[in-house]
Amino acid sequence: MRFLFKTSYNQDVGLFRDKVDLFWYSLLGVAALGLPLLMSTYYVTEISLVLIYAICGISLMVLVGYTGLVSLGHAAFLGIGAYAHGYFLKIGIPWIPSVAMAVVITTACGLIVGLPALRMTGIYLTIATLAFALIIQEVFNHWTAVTQGFDGLPVAMPVIFGISVSKANFYYLCLFFLVLSLWLTRNLLRSPTGRAWVAIRDSEIAAQSMGVHLAIYKSIAFAYSAGLMGLAGALYAHKISHLAPDIFNILLSINFLLLVIVGGLGSLHGTIFGAIFVVLLPPIISILRDEIPASLGAAATSTGIAAIGAIGKAIGGFLAKPGVEAGILGLILVLVILLEPLGIYGRWVKIRVFFSTFPMYKRATFKRQKSYMKSERLR
Repeated sequence: MRFLFKTSYNQDVGLFRDKVDLFWYSLLGVAALGLPLLMSTYYVTEISLVLIYAICGISLMVLVGYTGLVSLGHAAFLGIGAYAHGYFLKIGIPWIPSVAMAVVITTACGLIVGLPALRMTGIYLTIATLAFALIIQEVFNHWTAVTQGFDGLPVAMPVIFGISVSKANFYYLCLFFLVLSLWLTRNLLRSPTGRAWVAIRDSEIAAQSMGVHLAIYKSIAFAYSAGLMGLAGALYAHKISHLAPDIFNILLSINFLLLVIVGGLGSLHGTIFGAIFVVLLPPIISILRDEIPASLGAAATSTGIAAIGAIGKAIGGFLAKPGVEAGILGLILVLVILLEPLGIYGRWVKIRVFFSTFPMYKRATFKRQKSYMKSERLR
């Protein structure tokens, strides 16, 4: 097991804990840069979607994981960023100013939506953000001068400084903005603003007693979270290439919430794990829907047991039903909350500690302690 001995105050403000962490992250960066050279265009496109979802996860993680404010309206912010960027490109604004203006507009919308958060918490704030998402979806439907309504708004691949970006290069563009978002968020969380967010998440009364202005820091959290979602929306517009109002629905907001919970609340690493899970689960279900009946049918033919083929057809028919994907997502969410509340990243931490302390590992290291409600803290 590695023990870190600090010899300088600069070690507390460094992005990496030590040179070992720097080495592994550098190796990960090299692997990410070389990934398009080893995969086909289809897989590169899917990984680009993972990177965009990771930016969405960082946005919602700031709000849910670090500030303790639950939102079901982040699909609306994604749509605002996507439509604003697509409209600005349509009227001839260059790509970089278009992205910047989309981020500014989404940040302003987040600041407006954050105003109700000054007086609401918990389920009431969740209902308010849900209402905002439904209102914005109706705006997308009827503001045809900008969104073109149900006809949809086509968005071509980016053209930056006169250079058209291919699908492979679009992956590098998404990777750049993901690294930028991680770097900005990581530094912001280590600043007094980030520490104030964490204090608000743990206890608003305690944070206020220490001089944290709840209204200001909640508004900053909403604005920053919406700005990141607007950036992701600009990239998402190019990824799907045709914007429609029904894309940015409540189910997409639930997917974002599922992303941060399954990945691991309160962890930037968890946003990456959660994005991989949410994006790759539907293709895996589609592959299983096609492969399970075929493989079991071949097994039934070779063994002469017809029941095996019937089971395969039944499983394939079940996976082909419309609501199965949403049901599987809900089941996984319930299982994660019950069995692994720290998410995928929490499980990775446990595995890493197990191997670093073996054979001296103790099961009580991560034993769940009794938790108290906020009302019980005041007794």
